[in-house]
Formats: sequence, C-alpha cells, structure tokens
Amino acid sequence: MLTGIPCTHMRGGTSKGLFFLASSLPSDPVRRDAVLLRAMGSPDDRQIDGVGGAHPLTSKIAIVSKSDRPCTDVDYLFLQVVVDKAEVSDSQNCGNMLAGVGPFAIEQGLVAAQEGHTDVRIHMLNTGSDCVARVCTPNGVVEYEGDAAIDGVPGGAAPIPLDFLDVAGSSCGALLPTGNAVDLVNGVEVTCIDNGMPVVLLRASDFGLSGYESPQALETNAALKEQIEAIRLAVGERMNLGDVARKTVPKMSLLAPAQADGTLCTRTFIPHRVHEAIGVLGAVSVATGCLIPGSIAHQITAITVEEGTFTVGTEHPTGSFSVELDVKLSPDGGIPEITRSALLRTARKLMSGEVFVPAAMLAE
Repeated sequence: MLTGIPCTHMRGGTSKGLFFLASSLPSDPVRRDAVLLRAMGSPDDRQIDGVGGAHPLTSKIAIVSKSDRPCTDVDYLFLQVVVDKAEVSDSQNCGNMLAGVGPFAIEQGLVAAQEGHTDVRIHMLNTGSDCVARVCTPNGVVEYEGDAAIDGVPGGAAPIPLDFLDVAGSSCGALLPTGNAVDLVNGVEVTCIDNGMPVVLLRASDFGLSGYESPQALETNAALKEQIEAIRLAVGERMNLGDVARKTVPKMSLLAPAQADGTLCTRTFIPHRVHEAIGVLGAVSVATGCLIPGSIAHQITAITVEEGTFTVGTEHPTGSFSVELDVKLSPDGGIPEITRSALLRTARKLMSGEVFVPAAMLAE
C-alpha cells in the first residue's frame, strides 16, 4: 500500500526539488531520510523509481516550518539527496532552493501576504544564519510571472531579492577558516573561504586549464577530478569540517580571468559533478574572495578594495551571477568585514500534490 505526502515541486534559482512542511514528514531524521530517498528514487543513476531529476541540482529537498524565533518567520532545512547513493546530506545550505522558500511559506499560510510585496525572514537551519526574501504579492497573492531573468534559467519570472544577514563563517566558524588568505595544499595554492558556503578557490591554470572548459570536459577528466578531490579531502580538517569524504562541502571552484563583462570566471565542482552555473552561496563566497587581499580570487581580479558597496560578477558555464557586497575596512589593515551580501533569484511553482511512498515507511 502507498501513502501520499503533501508537497510542492518548485524551481528555486537554477535548482529544483520538493518542498515539504516539516509536519508532513517523520520527525526522526533516519526515518525522514529513508522516506526522501524513496520519494526521489535514490540510489539510482536515473532515479527512475522516484521524482528526482538524476542530477544533484534536481535532487533537492526543502523542509519549511513556522519559526519559534522572534526575529524570523520560518525555519528552512535544506537536504541534498545523493543521486547514486543512499545518502541524504544536511551539511550545506542551498541558496537557489532558498528562493522558493518565501513563496512556499506564504502559500502554505506560514506567513501572511502583504499588498505589493512580502518580506519573509528565513532562518537557515543548516548553518544558523538568516536571510530576508522579498516576494512579489500583488493583491496579497504570490506572483511567479515577471521579467526578471537569471542566467541558467530560460525566460523571465518575478524577482526575488535575497539579502543575507550573517553568513560569514556560518559553516566553518570564520570567513577564512585556516586563518590565511592562501594555503599550500598538495603543492597547489588555495584559498579556503566561507561566506555562507565553504569553498576552496583554485587557479585553473595551476591544473593546466584555461578555466573556460565545459562542465562535460571537466567531468570526463579523471586525473583532474582525482587531484581536486585529494585537495578537498586534505582541507576538510583545516576548514573545521572534519572528514569530508561523505560530505557535499567544501565546493571546489576553479578560477580564471573574466571572459565577458564579469569580474572573474568560475567552474565549480559540487563536489564531484560540475555545476552548470554556480550556487548562490558559492557565488557569494567566490565574490567575497575577490575582496580579500592576497587570496587566489584577488590575485586574479586585482580589485582595489575600499569601504563601500561592490558588485562582483561571477561568470559561469551558462552566464554570469552578480553579487552585491557591503565592505567595511579593518582599522588595523586586516581582513575586511563583509557586512551584507545580496543577490537576485527567481522561483516557479511547477506542481503541487502528493508524492507516494510505501505506507509502512510512515507507520509509527
């Protein structure tokens, strides 16, 4: 016998997945994860017996609930369902799926819609940081249609600005978790950074690459993937992430000079597939690196860092991603403080209904 679980299938930014109310899923994480693996069809390369899209960017889960915190409206837990393994990870945020949390919360009655637009304050449970999402709500109804465009998604949609409030060091405990702008790991210079997403910045040229290769070309380069994974495993402890062999962080971002109108070019391993674009919080960390004197990103871009607001364009395989950063200089000439990170995303509701799993999985 099968049992249906209410959910909404949504695109958030350049990702998509299932959005659930927390009350619709088992509270025990082990039982919950078993249900989600079955719902998505993992482990299987095609996820043929579930609703997953057979790619990390389309095998994602957002769990939303009313927040008990006085300063936020809803709590958001992101879970990455691994496609080809029986694994569900909560080791990172997802800023793309985050774009769908505000609309979902309003439509589920967790947040009252206002006329014109509704600001939804979201507490990201994965890292304990907060974000404000501004959702278009003309006549008190969520509007998905609009002219805002983001690279990696065809057509336009209603804009959803995301304003991150306190994400520096949210996973690693510090913006530069090793305390250095540059570290030497396995003979390669790297920058370890966490401004909402743990990322390792690397020069593409250090691997004999231009940095403009396609994701497919990088994914089929077995020697490259082995070298990058060895660095990732080596920096896990240094970034206060522990053993990262079975974790989806840190992300590994190959950097090169900009090709078009951006600030620099990126190719990002997430961590074993190559992103067709770049993750929201991954882009924030990369952009932040451009403003850290001496970092790999700063060496490539040579930005003159002053106090104020900077817009950094992170080019990726399907376009570019602009991140707005507010910078406060350190009085002693140390690492600048990033006081605010903001960017634009869109979302779209694709389907609403129930996903079916064996009833025994939900039986108490």
